Amino acid sequence: MKQFTVLALSGSLRAGSSNTVLLHAMAKLAPSNVTFKFYEGLGGLPHYNPDQEDATIPSIVEWRTLINSVDGILICSPEYARGIPGSLKNALDWLVGGIEIVGKPVALINASPHSTHAHASLTLILETMSARVIPEASITVPLRGKKLTAPEIAVDSLLSGKLRTAIGIFLCEVSKESSGGDRNSPYPPP
Repeated sequence: MKQFTVLALSGSLRAGSSNTVLLHAMAKLAPSNVTFKFYEGLGGLPHYNPDQEDATIPSIVEWRTLINSVDGILICSPEYARGIPGSLKNALDWLVGGIEIVGKPVALINASPHSTHAHASLTLILETMSARVIPEASITVPLRGKKLTAPEIAVDSLLSGKLRTAIGIFLCEVSKESSGGDRNSPYPPP
């Protein structure tokens, strides 16, 4: 069985964020052939500066190398003032001049049904960067105010069912991308 590596990227810097918890629940629900990498350096990246695009800033080299090394990306982000958090936008800006994210399958997971502006903004940003956002795998899981842990989400039949379906669709697309298969043909999830 082919192994896949997925980057789990939370747009929240807050400890105990429902966005981060949701990504950990997805890791628990993923098939055994999927390895999740959690990136926790979002708040430590320097402010994007096009004059430093070619500089070898260690945190930026690490960030770009990570994006390049994964088969797909799951992003779960809160909405701040009708947009995405600045730290997430900053991290994405550091990828604009490269090819690391081009064609990379991305699913957007939303922890609140009220956060629609950030989701739309993030979709537009990623598509502009030529990432391949998978709409069928991009879902909203209503966690707002529930304060559930990752294990609690994983055993909740309603929540885990939505997450398993999204993971299956996402991995199907990741599998197509890694095999160079026809994106229009049916392909069973790994």
